[in-house]
Amino acid sequence: MITTTLGQMAAMCGGTLSQEQHRELPIQGVFTDSRQIKQGSLFVPLVGERFDGHAYAESVLKDGAGATLWQRDRGEAPAGAVILVDDTLAALQTLAEAYLAEVGCRVVGITGSNGKTTTKDMVYTLLSTTYKVHKTGGNFNNHIGLPLTILEMPADTEIAVLEMGMSGRHEIERLSQIARPDVAVITNIGEAHLLQLGSRHEIARAKVEIISGMKPGGLLIYHGDEPLIPTVLGEAETVKPEGLRTFTFGLDQSNDDYPTGMMFHSKGIIFTSLLHPEEGLDLPLLGQHNVINCLAALAVARHFGITEENIRTGLTGLHLTGMRIEQIVAPSGLTILNDAYNASPTSMKAAIDALHSLKGYHHKVAVLGDMLELGPQEKEFHAEIGQYAAADRVDVLYTYGPLSEETAEAARKIRPDLSVFSFTDKAELIPHLIKRVHAKDVVLVKASRGMKLEEIVDALVKENLQK
Repeated sequence: MITTTLGQMAAMCGGTLSQEQHRELPIQGVFTDSRQIKQGSLFVPLVGERFDGHAYAESVLKDGAGATLWQRDRGEAPAGAVILVDDTLAALQTLAEAYLAEVGCRVVGITGSNGKTTTKDMVYTLLSTTYKVHKTGGNFNNHIGLPLTILEMPADTEIAVLEMGMSGRHEIERLSQIARPDVAVITNIGEAHLLQLGSRHEIARAKVEIISGMKPGGLLIYHGDEPLIPTVLGEAETVKPEGLRTFTFGLDQSNDDYPTGMMFHSKGIIFTSLLHPEEGLDLPLLGQHNVINCLAALAVARHFGITEENIRTGLTGLHLTGMRIEQIVAPSGLTILNDAYNASPTSMKAAIDALHSLKGYHHKVAVLGDMLELGPQEKEFHAEIGQYAAADRVDVLYTYGPLSEETAEAARKIRPDLSVFSFTDKAELIPHLIKRVHAKDVVLVKASRGMKLEEIVDALVKENLQK
């Protein structure tokens, strides 16, 4: 993590010291949560609509923080080791940008409507076979999380793998300016954030912002099955680095890399691709969509010279951030596909396909909850998922939430014989589901994060089911 003097930190973030006597004070690390004080670290008091971290600056200094930032418009600063700045968030971002330049590592930036966290984890795992790599933890991928991720980076890091998320235009642009990627990945363009942005074309523009801060000659790796990305790249207003190079991946054979064969098994997929035609790569993840995500990670790995042997080694030890088609075998024997972290129409269909591809189970049960932030077409999107699931892809369908009633209704219309159960009360759904499923079934659980369907997963894991 960043380790320097208070004076140097002030210079790096564009601030000034309130008291010169603290210039040589050693500081290690940065934090923003006053409830989780890091001894000897710099506290960054952020300002939001309903909170102001400056109210806690004096107390965190007394409780062991090394120093604090202080925004000049917040009145008189507390006594002690203080850096005065015009804007604490901007100072945090500037500090991260300066530290990243000081470390001098190469940067991989990853964005996309779906699959960016999975792809990030794959890239990290493959690159870690050869380099010292630092990555975004959890979902620390926004205007606060990305700077904090950078400032936690060890000084000997060789490659930083940084996930970039957004909810509106120009957010990824700022993240790209901070990170200055050597390589950027766009996993896909989906429907998430339609509520805020209004159209997939506008979502594509927001995602392509990842190249706006790239170093000259940078490499953009993107999903070539998505025509909106080259469309946006061709728009005059799109900011591009000098000498931008591109590489495409996807299912279509017009891409620079695409799958040439896939064999599904209970723990994942063995696949070959145009650029990996020999012995199949064993990906320990479910779903064809994860093969596509893996193609993006393989492109990054090849760019950094990772050998085929190390690619295979890396895939064997792959570990993903939780609740992204996480396969769980409960003590009862029930198999659960926990994909309760997030959902959009694209990712929902991909998860249903993953469930459908599994063999050897008694029943394939889908528990699908509401997909949030889809805008005016949200009812149509939910009905589309019901039609998709009912087309012989699941044996039993449960839905949860008011929007998902559209899913249930559409499924019943397409396939009247399908067992469909719709709930708006989780406390009623759980016991009904537990009574119906058997130990030899497989259950997919998926919804937007706000629906908290991990509670259903927890209940299924604990229950002693019928054999």
